[in-house]
Amino acid sequence: MRKVLIFIENTCVTIFLSIIALFVSLFDSQGRAVHYLTRLWARIHLRVSGVTVVVTGRENVVSPPYLVMCNHQSALDIYALIVALPFQFKWVAKRELFFIPFVGWVMKRAGYISLDRKRPREALKAIDDAAQKIRGGMNILIFPEGTRSQDGTLLPFKKGVFSLALRARVPVAPVGISGSSRLQPKGSFIPKQKGVIYIRIGKPIETAQESRSAKTEIMLTVRQAIEGLIAEQEKQV
Repeated sequence: MRKVLIFIENTCVTIFLSIIALFVSLFDSQGRAVHYLTRLWARIHLRVSGVTVVVTGRENVVSPPYLVMCNHQSALDIYALIVALPFQFKWVAKRELFFIPFVGWVMKRAGYISLDRKRPREALKAIDDAAQKIRGGMNILIFPEGTRSQDGTLLPFKKGVFSLALRARVPVAPVGISGSSRLQPKGSFIPKQKGVIYIRIGKPIETAQESRSAKTEIMLTVRQAIEGLIAEQEKQV
């Protein structure tokens, strides 16, 4: 019965708030109102699902813009990060998500960035697009693993996303998320159980002084930071 209620809630709330967001987006060039509606959507879903988000490290991100990089354990990560991060941001998301009715339409109107991994030229254009938005003051969030982890372990990072860090020349804010894969493993459409998601925000990593050839070094530094944040959180749970 719980799963049915969550499914009905998520479907109805998503459609209802998406319609409002599509209308509001016509008069909301900065996307602030749409982000507020998105945060409301996330809070409702987490509340109905019985999921609590515990955040630490917000004091580390006080001078945006940032390129936020986070590990990816579950579809719940999206809801949790929308609630947890203390600033407005846009996602870099795979192209297929933009074709989902209502959700995809809002993503397009809100200015989220579509990444087509199968077309290198289009992917490069998306990276340039994102870098320009960051330099203009917008925070961008990306999952460097490129997909959700099956069991919560950290997957290899996609080296290409670190081109964005070098082009944008703004600090990378590392974020470690844990607990979400247990609540809603990859392949599950709704949370299987109630529980807590832990999000730890680390100190930003500077990229402005790095050369264009420093992709690997930045990737390793960010990976180590995220691994450390996850390990630190798991010690306290």
